[in-house]
Amino acid sequence: MLIAWQYLDKKAAAVEALKDYSSMQYIIEHSDEDIYEVETRMTSPHSAKITGVPGKHNPKSGEERLAACLDEIDVLKERYRRALEYMEWFKPAWEALSEEEQFILTEFFVNDVSKTEAVANIGEKLFLERAQVYRRKDKALNHLALLLYGK
Repeated sequence: MLIAWQYLDKKAAAVEALKDYSSMQYIIEHSDEDIYEVETRMTSPHSAKITGVPGKHNPKSGEERLAACLDEIDVLKERYRRALEYMEWFKPAWEALSEEEQFILTEFFVNDVSKTEAVANIGEKLFLERAQVYRRKDKALNHLALLLYGK
C-alpha cells in the first residue's frame, strides 16, 4: 500500500464524494440530451447577425463552429465517462449502508439545509437527542469512508 494513502483524510473525502452524487447522477441522466443539442447546433445552418455595424467576413467561421462543437462533444462524453466511473465506485458503497445511515448522511451532506435543521429532522424522525444524532452521523460517515477507501 502506498504510504501517502495513510495520510488521506478519508472522512473528508467521503463527504466530498457524497456531495458529488447528485451532480454525477444528473450528468448521467442528461448527457444524451446535451450531446444532442450540440450536434443539432453543429448541423443547423447559421445565419448572419444583422447589427447595422460593419464587420469583416470570416470565411472559416463554419469550420471554427464545427470544431468548437466537436470539442464540446468530447468534453461532454468525457464528463459522462467520469460520472459512470464515479457511480461504479460510489454506488456499491452507498447501497451497503443501512437506510438509517443513508438518511442521516443525506440530511447532513446532500440536502440543502443547515446543520441545525438536519439535526432536528434526524432527531424527529429517529427519536434521537442531538448528541445521539452526531454520534450516529460520525458512525455512518466512518462506515461510508471504510466502504469507499478501506482501512
